[in-house]
Amino acid sequence: MLTYLFIIILLSNIFVGFLLGISSIGGFLLPLIFVGFLEFPLRDSLALSFLSFAVAGLIGAYYYWKSGNMDVKLATFLSIGSIPGALIGVKLNILIPDHTAKLLLYLIVLISGVSLLVKSKKGNQNGSAEVHKSKLLKSKTSILFIGLISAAICSLTGAGGPILLVPLLSNLGISIRVAVGVCLLNSVVIAIPSVFGYFQYSNMENLPLLLVASVAGQIFGTITGSLFSNKVKLNHLSISIASLTVVSSTYMIIMLFI
Repeated sequence: MLTYLFIIILLSNIFVGFLLGISSIGGFLLPLIFVGFLEFPLRDSLALSFLSFAVAGLIGAYYYWKSGNMDVKLATFLSIGSIPGALIGVKLNILIPDHTAKLLLYLIVLISGVSLLVKSKKGNQNGSAEVHKSKLLKSKTSILFIGLISAAICSLTGAGGPILLVPLLSNLGISIRVAVGVCLLNSVVIAIPSVFGYFQYSNMENLPLLLVASVAGQIFGTITGSLFSNKVKLNHLSISIASLTVVSSTYMIIMLFI
């Protein structure tokens, strides 16, 4: 049984890490797999997921920074707001019943999938040049607030940060690839306090071995995905991820009530 879990978690992280390396999208599939299909305890699942997000974010952000697709100033202010936001999200998760927390996770994933699907079909995931920036991005207070709210939602539900921030930053005038780089770096800042927060409530047996599978899978998957990030059409990839997400989350919501 333990060997089976190790292999499943390893393969899941390789797959999701590959998606994250290419597009920064797909991290929200991990808690869906852990909670919905493997039936792990909620907080253990979130601890494992956020550890994976931290590893993927570090690797992915480095590759995007190296390729020139990183707005360091924007990422810094988003991250400053994200630190207290992540802590607030963890505390809120602990205060609400598991059933409610799972429903929130599935709903956020479903909404994210639908949003991504609509945006992809409109052809907005095209990696085009940066357009005029919104006035919101010229205000440090607005950026801090965006970081705070997005981090709270992500840490509360386990949804990956980029699934919320990439479309938002893109709509506010940041080029898609720079938005991906910024969000990957920001996801590390969200993940670190979330990992420590959820590990306090973790009680799974053999968790250290499962952590090894998560980290190893993410390193391999994210590095591989990053190497292919400029060779894949993000629009087609986004549609595929969104479709899988909508179907999976809808199924899990139905099963939760059954």
